[in-house]
This record gives sequence, C-alpha cells and structure tokens, in this order.
Amino acid sequence: MPGDVIELRGLRFAAVVGVLPEERERAQPLEFDLDVVADLAAAGRSDDLSDTIDYGALCELVQRVVEDLQPLLLERLAERVAAAVLAADERITSVDLVVRKLRPPVPQQLDTSGVRIRRSR
Repeated sequence: MPGDVIELRGLRFAAVVGVLPEERERAQPLEFDLDVVADLAAAGRSDDLSDTIDYGALCELVQRVVEDLQPLLLERLAERVAAAVLAADERITSVDLVVRKLRPPVPQQLDTSGVRIRRSR
C-alpha cells in the first residue's frame, strides 16, 4: 500500500449538526482535516494534474456532503464524508478524517470538540 498522503488542513464550513435545539436552528462553524492516501508517484514523474488527486475537487465534495446532510452526530457526518472521499477516485486507498465543532455547546471552556476516523477500501 502506498504511503503517499495529500493533506488538507483547516477546511471550514458552516453547517447544521448537533442534537441540541439551538444546534438544529442555525449553522455552526466546523473544521475538517483530511489525510488522503494514494500513490502519487505518477504525478511526481509527470507533473500532470490528471495523475494525482485534485484537492480542489475534494474540498468541493466535502462541502456538498456537509451542506446536504444536517446530521445529529459528528460521527455520522465524518462517516459520510469519508465514504464520499473514498468513492471519489479509485486511486484513493484510505482517508483519515477529523471534524471539529469550533464552538462546542457546553458551559465549560472548550476550544473544539470533534471526532477522528480512518476508513479504507
């Protein structure tokens, strides 16, 4: 299995996600980090975008999933994003994904809350 990774860090969207009534009423800021594993050797040789994974297209894909889903749980959102990324290109062998709420709805001082998952073919 190749160990090449395309890193996407700090991808941010506003989305409806959460169980609490206030979380269902308005979108809240979320942040995503993705490590997309694929063999990047061909792109390194050719310098051709078609030989790699287009990270712009991946960002758009994540945005579509986030805007369409409106789940209760971050776990559900992470699962759907990971599945979409794996389905986007057969050259992707796995994805590590983190999704964070940037304003967690708790009374304590908490910078972020989130989940981290890894999914493979």
